[in-house]
Amino acid sequence: MKKRVCVLFLALALLLGGLPRARAVELDIPAPSAILMDAATGQILYEKNAHERLRPASVTKVMTLLLVMEALERGQLSWDAPVTASAAAAGKGGSQVYLEEGEQMSMDEMLKAVVVSSANDCATALAEAVAGSEAVFAAQMNERAAALGLQDTHFVNCTGLDDEPEAEEHLTSAHDIAVMSRELLKHDEIRRYTTIWMDTVRGGKFGLSNTNKLVRFYDGTTGLKTGFTQAAGHCLSASASRDGMELIAVVLHCNSSSDRFESAKALLDYGFAAYALVTPAVPEELGSVEVRLGRETEITPVLERPEPVLMEKSRKNDVAAEVELEPFVTAPVEKGQRLGTLTVRAGGEAVATIPIVAPERVERLTWAQVTGRILRGICLGG
Repeated sequence: MKKRVCVLFLALALLLGGLPRARAVELDIPAPSAILMDAATGQILYEKNAHERLRPASVTKVMTLLLVMEALERGQLSWDAPVTASAAAAGKGGSQVYLEEGEQMSMDEMLKAVVVSSANDCATALAEAVAGSEAVFAAQMNERAAALGLQDTHFVNCTGLDDEPEAEEHLTSAHDIAVMSRELLKHDEIRRYTTIWMDTVRGGKFGLSNTNKLVRFYDGTTGLKTGFTQAAGHCLSASASRDGMELIAVVLHCNSSSDRFESAKALLDYGFAAYALVTPAVPEELGSVEVRLGRETEITPVLERPEPVLMEKSRKNDVAAEVELEPFVTAPVEKGQRLGTLTVRAGGEAVATIPIVAPERVERLTWAQVTGRILRGICLGG
């Protein structure tokens, strides 16, 4: 039988815990499809038709930017090398900075133009820099979506424009966009661009104004991306951070720009009012686990990761945690091997589980060492 230790957390300034799924709550928002997600844990706090497959317009560029940031991170692209506009990039319609064929722009200004002004020409130039062509890049977008486990998404371009071939097949969902957005926000550099209100490119000759009005008018906004076409309606992936908690609100197919911003603000307001996020306090000592046939006779385990835990503020006065350890383990023990579980409960309901693991490897005794240990025991016993 496993060893169990119960610990009450009676002195938390903020509540602990986490909800695997959103609780049923009614929010009066005009957005027909929406989701609210915690960026740290990926937990869903609210959803409304979140898996409905819809056109995302320029919110598509969340995935475009993700692939660019990943290419920069692995060194495929360089922050120092300029990006050259092809004829295809220069010929893009919609929002743009009017690149000319052969024009070069720094990586910094390209990203700034895409994030702040949703420049389709710059998005295409970046896609070509990553993959050689927009078609190949779109295939990579779909591969990345599949790797993230997204089942509602199929991209045909890097911009979200509706007037291109196969545009009717360019679909995703609020849920999938939230997951992409969460992944993009793991790249801290992107916030240098998503929090810009107004700026310029081309040495100050071309002005940019952020299409995401929350950057100026909503406290704590960290991004992320707007979108609009006649077919897609008004779309938005919005992120904001307060008191150490970052939330992602995605709304799709809104009737007006004001509807998308009001819907996103309502979702974010709800999340910040109803939930809190902290790293849970845990017992200083989790106990020990006997190691049989090991060079060490016992091992003191640790939490696999000190991840923050999320739950409703209304449940903060009824929080407890239970440590459950294996009574023994047989060597060899690998570093990171699971030895137990820390379960956080609120009102008796498990709201988070954190693995308890071995902090280091424990080697198995050789037969000679086992024999020597037995003989020493006999001698000492006599």
